[in-house]
Amino acid sequence: MREKGGQATKPQPKGNLFFAKMSQNPAISAVILNGGRARRMGTDKAVMRLGRRTLLGHARAVAAELALPCTVLTADDRPGLGPLGGIETALRLAQGNRVLFLSCDMPFLQPVLVAQLLAVEAPAVFVSAKGRVGFPFCLSPALLPKVSAQLDAGERSLQALARRLRARRLRVRKIDWPQLENLNTPADVAAARARLQSG
Repeated sequence: MREKGGQATKPQPKGNLFFAKMSQNPAISAVILNGGRARRMGTDKAVMRLGRRTLLGHARAVAAELALPCTVLTADDRPGLGPLGGIETALRLAQGNRVLFLSCDMPFLQPVLVAQLLAVEAPAVFVSAKGRVGFPFCLSPALLPKVSAQLDAGERSLQALARRLRARRLRVRKIDWPQLENLNTPADVAAARARLQSG
């Protein structure tokens, strides 16, 4: 459900027709953030395999299904600042009107959910589950000064960014929460592989 004026509204169509309509809008581009150090994983998350694809490959597949041009961001203008450093860099380099941010460690994310996110017309819109925002989210490059101001103030929280940007939120149904799981440790990857094998 989408929030509008404090009320939830119906999500947009979920079929391929809606995806085809989105593919005609070159103003939206996708950026996969892959600049983290992945200390808990012990290796580069992007190259780890899950099923037939790497974790990065899963994120690329989501963008491809939605026919969105996609860039993998591996180096930030201001290193060591977490996801917000990548967000700042991507918005500075953006050419279109909106940037979809994907993470390289969410292999269960489905294009339908992302399509619903992109259907929300707002400068900033985040998915929301369990009372918190997270990936994926979509931002206008016009918000770059506010992102930079937050980093200048030493605040790296994504939750704080959503508040600063007065972001709209796409409430994710509980049944879809597993799509938002991210893999941070080898144990997470092992559990994800077991989940795939069990069908």
